[in-house]
Amino acid sequence: MRYTPAALALAMLAAVTASSGFSAPAVPLDPRAAALVQAGRAALVAGQVDDAVADFEAALALQPGHVAIYLNLAEAARKQDMQGKALHYYRVALKLDPNNQYAIAGEGEALVEKGAVEKAKKNYDRLVALCGSNCAAARSLASAIARGPAKQVVSAEQVKPKPEVTSN
Repeated sequence: MRYTPAALALAMLAAVTASSGFSAPAVPLDPRAAALVQAGRAALVAGQVDDAVADFEAALALQPGHVAIYLNLAEAARKQDMQGKALHYYRVALKLDPNNQYAIAGEGEALVEKGAVEKAKKNYDRLVALCGSNCAAARSLASAIARGPAKQVVSAEQVKPKPEVTSN
């Protein structure tokens, strides 16, 4: 019994040092890939989404598996109204870094845009557990959930009246 406090202290020390070994340091971007990402961001801001995607994909070829590049590709896909593709990129980023707040929030926003608000609320709960309700990613996702999914616009071609044949 008198060794219990010392044993608990040693157990805590072992647990903390063992768990810190599982987190990998962030890998910096290769300078060539960083230049491509920067060019892609500028193209995305200018509204040239296709050029931005080309830059991001070239950066991904130079440095495969970098989370920031996948997040940029996901944002570009969302600007093209391709939420399914954006969800794929967010999930790849989350596989590489499971606690990436921006990937969790982006995935939630893409889910809201697709109409899956309940799944987005699970992402929000996960964000609140990670960083609290006052972090930027959680606030962004909360506002997307509050806005709700975008209204679908129906064109005239989609709603064609069926011809009626009447006899005289």
